[in-house]
Parts: sequence; C-alpha cells; structure tokens
Amino acid sequence: MRAQVFADVTDPWAYIGVTRFERAAATFTIVTGEPVEMVLRARLASAELTEGEQDLASAAARITGIDLNFAERVPADSFDAWRVLTWADEAGPGVQRDLAHQLWRAHFLEGADVADPLVLSSRAALVGLDLETADALLASDEYADAVRQQDETAASLGVTLLPYVVIDTQWTLAGVQSQNDYVQALQQIRTEQAG
Repeated sequence: MRAQVFADVTDPWAYIGVTRFERAAATFTIVTGEPVEMVLRARLASAELTEGEQDLASAAARITGIDLNFAERVPADSFDAWRVLTWADEAGPGVQRDLAHQLWRAHFLEGADVADPLVLSSRAALVGLDLETADALLASDEYADAVRQQDETAASLGVTLLPYVVIDTQWTLAGVQSQNDYVQALQQIRTEQAG
C-alpha cells in the first residue's frame, strides 16, 4: 500500500495528522503484515491561525503527545524546507519522514525559523544527510520545480484540509482523523482492494 501525504511543515494540523497516520500505518502493518509506504508531498500552507484555532490545535496535539509552542513560533515560508524534504525522499526509507519531524519540532516546539538555510541544513544533517550537499542545494534553485509541481498537484486535487492522504492513487482521507479512524480506513481500503 502506498500513501502520498500532502502536508506542510508550518501547519500544526499536518503535524498532528501525519503523526497519527504514521502510528496508524505502523499498527496496520503489525496487524496485517502489509507495509504502508509513505511519502510526503508539499501543500504550501499560508493562513495564520487565530488564537482560538491555535488553542484547538494545541488541545488536539496534546492528545497525540505533541506540545505545541505557538508563543515562540517564527512565521516562515516553507518552500525551501520542501526543497530539502524532496531531496530527502531520495535518500532512502524514513529519511524524509525523520526530517519532516525535525522541521515540525524546530517550528512548533523550539521557535526556530524553518526558512533559514542554516536551520534547514543542520536539521538535514541530524537525520544523516550530507551538510555540504544540503548547503549547496539551498544556495541553488534545485528541486524548486518539483515543489511547485507537488503544490499544484495538491491544488488540482482540491486539497484544503491537511494532512491529505492519497492511498494507491484511488482513496483519499482529508484532514486530521483519530489514529483509530486511520487504522479503520486502511483496513477498509485493504478489504476493498481484495474484493
């Protein structure tokens, strides 16, 4: 089973939902023996949350075991972060996911600027990517077209709620769900595929 997950590193709902989906996918794999291959795709978020929306996101995050820190969050354009994430997807299973979590932690927990090339290259190095290559990538426009294409694909699919999960190019799950709901959805998809 292959899941393309449209998300953004500056969107708290994407952080919460992707974390829940990853846990659900792991549970599904343990129960069924069928792996879920996951790749993240850019859906660039731009809207700032109101204080009430931040409170809702913080409450949902706490249920998931994430403590969001909106007070120290630095508003950032995530385009360059997605260039590095797209490169990370080529580095092997799990590298992109690990980097996304590094960037979510940097943005939502540590008050780091995820548009800063130094932050991006150092986080890339933390997950095993080459620091000099990351610096060179960020100094160029490499992967810019790929990120634009990912975002355009998301727009053409009508993605407005993050995360947006597309499974085997056929089934979609929009917005944050509970971990249990994600597990049930994966099981339902598996049943439909078998039928």
